[in-house]
Amino acid sequence: MILRKAIYYVTAVVSLAATAVICIVFLALSLHAAMRPLVGDAWASVIVAGAAVLLAAAISAVMLYRASPPRRQQEEPKDLASRMFELVQAKPLVALGIAGAIAAVALKNPRTTATVVSALMAGRASKK
Repeated sequence: MILRKAIYYVTAVVSLAATAVICIVFLALSLHAAMRPLVGDAWASVIVAGAAVLLAAAISAVMLYRASPPRRQQEEPKDLASRMFELVQAKPLVALGIAGAIAAVALKNPRTTATVVSALMAGRASKK
């Protein structure tokens, strides 16, 4: 089933490419026929070649743009404190609930609180 879909997609892409080539050839022939009475045979051929170069340049520019789109400037990752302040400003009731839960844990488990505080202090000391 998957192979059948892949074959259908490849067939569709190839038929679209063939149709595009046929259209471009007929457009080139019609451009040549339109320019021949105005500028002559040689200059009409030059105009068709120039149009083909412009078309190829436009297609390659689009392909290059799609291959490597311009990158957005990424913001620097925010530290924990600034993210907490944003949470407090955005959702104060949630922040109050979190503060209450932390206070309950700190009162029930002083050993855990001491471990967390010492880990935070050690982290700050290593940054300096």
